[in-house]
Amino acid sequence: MSAITNLDTASDGATATVKPPLEILLAAPRGFCAGVVRAIDVVERALAIYGPPVYVRHEIVHNKYVVESLKRKGAVFVRELDEVPDGEAPVIFSAHGVAKTVPANADNRGLITIDATCPLVTKVHREAEIHHKRGRHVLLVGHSGHPEVVGTMGQLPKGSITLVEDLEQIAALTPENPNNLAWVTQTTLSVDDTLHIVAALKQKFPTITGPHKDDICYATTNRQEAVKQIAPLVDALIVVGSSNSSNSQRLREVAERVGCPITRLVLRAEEIDWPAFEGITKLGLTAGASAPEVLVEEIIDAFAARYTVTVDTVQTVVEDMVFPLPRELRSEAAE
Repeated sequence: MSAITNLDTASDGATATVKPPLEILLAAPRGFCAGVVRAIDVVERALAIYGPPVYVRHEIVHNKYVVESLKRKGAVFVRELDEVPDGEAPVIFSAHGVAKTVPANADNRGLITIDATCPLVTKVHREAEIHHKRGRHVLLVGHSGHPEVVGTMGQLPKGSITLVEDLEQIAALTPENPNNLAWVTQTTLSVDDTLHIVAALKQKFPTITGPHKDDICYATTNRQEAVKQIAPLVDALIVVGSSNSSNSQRLREVAERVGCPITRLVLRAEEIDWPAFEGITKLGLTAGASAPEVLVEEIIDAFAARYTVTVDTVQTVVEDMVFPLPRELRSEAAE
């Protein structure tokens, strides 16, 4: 389909452009989850208490807009601790979690540390530790190189945990004790893909032990379910989020898998590939768990400049999860 520009003659004889109609189905829930809200609040609260600069190891969350906004407020993002100077400025660990060696090295240098790890990621860390203490070899379902995976693997001694990314790796697994295994997962995976991988693990290792409650976080699950509801109803779907955001990438994949013909991951309106959306009449719109609502509104405004837009919200579940700040930022002394 190609867009048709309708031209009408105004009363003064001038030609006015009539914008084609576009219905936007807006997913709910979308955008910030409780862990992301907490992580951003940790940085802003630390800036208020200590004053700038406050150092943050890695991106606090995977969204460039959020990171740049915090930089303007005085946050300094570093890749490793050796970039943090000695002194009284605190260093914050990102929402994705870190290996045990990172806070240990910080303590050895006498650095002030604040842990912004999402509590749901910490849950996975604790599960892995418990399995290890009980003598089980741990299989971690996740994506190689993702900061959350690096942090989870870093909770256990080398050789005690093995990363599993796909079904092919499961077929090649030959653990020393196949009857004494456990599995945990990255929190931001595709729910459907993970079900297939876990099913294959259970088929190959019938005695494998899993978590008491799913490791994939509530926000990841809820946002994927909302996309499944919307994607079959629209001509195209946009996920607002950064390219390095795992949960945002999974949302785009979910939309593609359920048959949406055009799916795009977009950080800002300036990245929209307008020719790809020519002729659409229905657009799905959602946002990854680290994408702020202001960027969703920016995308809607960009389409409203080209189309006569109506927005309908598709609500699949109401989220009310809240995570408290770390204790050191909640104390009366920090007021």
